[in-house]
Parts: sequence; structure tokens; C-alpha cells
Amino acid sequence: MTYILAIDQGTTSSRAVVVDAQGRIAGLGQVAFTQHFPAPGWVEHDPEEIWTSTLEGIRLALAAASATPHELAGIGITNQRETVVTWERTTGAPLGRAIVWQDRRTAGICDELRRRGLEPVVQQKTGLTLDPYFSGTKLTWLIEKNPEVRWRAERGEVVAGTVDSWLLWKLTGGRRFATDYTNASRTLLFDIHGRRWDEELCNAMRVPAAMLPEALPPTADFGFTDEAVLGARIPILAMAGDQQSALYGQACFGPGLAKNTYGTGCFLLANRGGDAAPSTHRLLTSLSAGATQDSAEYALEGSVFVAGSLVQWLRDGLGIIERTEDIEALASEVEDAGGVTVVPAFTGLGAPHWDPQARGAFLGLTRGVSRAHIARAALEAIAFSSVDLAETMAEDLGRPLAELRVDGGASANNLLMQMQADLSGIPVVRPRETETTALGAAYLAGTAAGVWAGEDEITELWRTDRRFEPKMVEPERQQRLAEWRKAVGRVLENGRE
Repeated sequence: MTYILAIDQGTTSSRAVVVDAQGRIAGLGQVAFTQHFPAPGWVEHDPEEIWTSTLEGIRLALAAASATPHELAGIGITNQRETVVTWERTTGAPLGRAIVWQDRRTAGICDELRRRGLEPVVQQKTGLTLDPYFSGTKLTWLIEKNPEVRWRAERGEVVAGTVDSWLLWKLTGGRRFATDYTNASRTLLFDIHGRRWDEELCNAMRVPAAMLPEALPPTADFGFTDEAVLGARIPILAMAGDQQSALYGQACFGPGLAKNTYGTGCFLLANRGGDAAPSTHRLLTSLSAGATQDSAEYALEGSVFVAGSLVQWLRDGLGIIERTEDIEALASEVEDAGGVTVVPAFTGLGAPHWDPQARGAFLGLTRGVSRAHIARAALEAIAFSSVDLAETMAEDLGRPLAELRVDGGASANNLLMQMQADLSGIPVVRPRETETTALGAAYLAGTAAGVWAGEDEITELWRTDRRFEPKMVEPERQQRLAEWRKAVGRVLENGRE
């Protein structure tokens, strides 16, 4: 048997998937790791725990597939994107915890860069907006807090990268230090048109270029695993950020095809081909997994910071449910949310608002509100947040989305998927295999290894599980959206009294 190993390193767990030549998942391993919240708005991970959980996930996946490392034709890596790790080049020892993409500590740095008039050049070169979400200002903060890091970084003694770079370093025994275009394009430091690190932006954010990894296309020669790590010398053939990988795994190869991933957050991406025109609605433009050294391919993206993590909070913080999967049955006990609206701005609001100071709210509470009403309102909040993205994305693309392909853990929730179709007014399509993030990395690596011929063959592997058609009448949909947007206005910083 010939297999491809996909490493899917996410925000709350590290997963590994073994995929066979028919595109089927033969084995899966998943290991959760610790979330650290040292201060309000701060989120951190232990880089070594990311690594050990990844290794354990690989071991579990291979065991589930009854496969050995010697049967792997190649490896693809996909990862939580904007999270930053710093480590010593000689020893590989992390300098501290990783700063996670959800972390908001650099809001002040973003404000300073905005006051200096840098936002237009940032948007033009990177396709992004100035927000703590992205990696560049995280490095600025680390360097400003520790002058020794700057000095050592300028000498090349200290390096920094997103999680893909950290995993590649560890897998290759420190022999390769690289990232790919999709991850690099989420740093605020990368010119998505020239596909290179940008000197002006690095200088503006006071990040020494010497500490940054080599940037390669998503499908490239990323080296081989060290035999001491996995017991075999396996080629690493692909790397892509998780959302671009999911877009690829959903076979969204034509311009305008879109997917929404329901994970810790929600991430709606549409393929926009070679068009890198800036969004007029504060959405993001990043390089997609189809980009090569010779040609660029872009994705239009909107990000919701809190989705699945809202359900986790209902479980762990409020104790409303015992398991995350219990929310569908609980929410189904009532026909509506009883007038309750949840705005889950735990770490600010992402696209299209980009307000790092916004905070979450429950509105419309009365004595008649039950656990079921809150559960239903939480699911509606996830769907409403994605509707905002879908409508602004359609305006940027110049045409409505024909359908929305969905994946991620919460896409198994039939009630949520019907809500999404009703509130967006467009069909929602769930594939048979919702592990599309991992499959995207597997398809990229497998194509490079010759397991699959290319995009046409991958399209044939994609199959529909269920299609959710909109049932809500348009006047009701518009009324519900107006109520939601009024609630969002209450939590925006400039909407506070």
C-alpha cells in the first residue's frame, strides 16, 4: 500500500491523517493540548507540547491504518496559521510560549502603525489589515519586550516562524527552516504580489529579516524527515495554512467557489484565481494553495474569531452542556432563541468589523430564557457571523455565492447547517468527508508524489453527503439579519455609550 501522511496542527489539538491512494482516510490520530490564558486577551501555546502532541497524533494515525512510516510516499503539513514560535537556531529550544492567532496583546502596536499611515501600504502589499490577528506585530512585541532577542535575531541566532516552520524544523532534525506562501502571506511581512519578504514592512515592524524562514510554494521540496524522528526518511512535499488547505481539500479550484470551515473560529474563503485586487469590504486577500513560484493564485477570506470556542465555553465556562455535541439536541428543544442574541466577541471582532476592543454580550435576556434558548442563540451567532462574511464576499466578487461548501467539526451539526442555509439564503453543501483541511495537505503532497494526477482527479474524489436548501422566506431573513446587526453594533467600540 502507498499512503500519504497529512499533519493537521490546529488551535486546540494536533491531528494526523493517513490517506490511501483512493483518497480515503485509513487512519486518524488526534491529541489535545493545553491552552494558556496568562492575561485577558492573551492566548499562548507551549511549542514543545505542540510538537509532542503532533508526534503522538502521527503514531496513533499510523497504528489506526496498520501502516508503517516506510509505506508513506510523502508528508503534507497544514497548521494554525498566524501563531508565532521563536527558538534558538543552534539548540532548537523555544524562547517561550507561542503567541496564538487569537491573542490581542498587540492592539496598541497596530494602532501605532496605523497612526504612522502604514495601513494603505500594508493592505496593498499583503492583502491584510492591521490587526493583532496577524504574525508580524506579535514579533514586534516579542522583540520590544526583550532587546536581547533583537540582537540575537539580527545575528541569525534566534529564528521565528509560524507553526509549519516549527514542525518542519523538528521533523527534519533542524535541517530545514522554511515556510510556504500561504502561511507567509498571513504575517503582514510578505509581499503577495512578488511572493517574497518585504524589506519596507520588516523595517516598519522592526523585525530582522535574518530571523525569518525561506518562503517556498505550497508544493515544494521541503526536505526529508530525520530517521531518528519517525524511523524513516520520508519526503515532506507540501505545506499550507489550514484554511487554504481546506479550500484545496474542498476542490474549490474555480474562481468563485467557496468553503466555510467551522472550527475554533469560522473561516470563509473563496477562490479568486489570479485576481489580487484589494477588498472594498475589509476582507482579506491571501495566496492560496494553488500558488507556484511562477504564478500566483489568491483566496478572498473573512475570519470569525469565535465559533466552536463559543460552544466549548458553554460547556466548560457555563456548564450548560456536558459535551460539545450535546448542543444540537439542546437547541432543538425550542423553536427559537426566545429573543436572545449572543455576540461572541470574546477576543474582539474579525471581518468585516476588525474591532479588537469589542467584547461579547448576551442581549434580550428575560426570566423566561432557558438553557435551550441560550444554546440555540449560540448556534445562530455562529451562522449570523458567517452570513456577514458571505454577503460582503459576494459584493467583492461581483456575484452571489452559488453554494457554500462546509467542513470542520461543527459542520456535522445538522441544525447549524440548516440555520446557515436559511440565514444566508444560499445552499450549504457538506461533503462525505469533512476532514478537508487534512485532505487538502494530503492532496497537495500526493500530487507531488505522483499518487494523484492533479486537480481533475481530486475533483472526482470529492463527494456530497448532504445539501441544505434555504427554507426561510426573504422578509423574515432580512428582519433577523437586521436584529443581529443591531446587536453587533452594541458591542463595537465606537457603538458604546
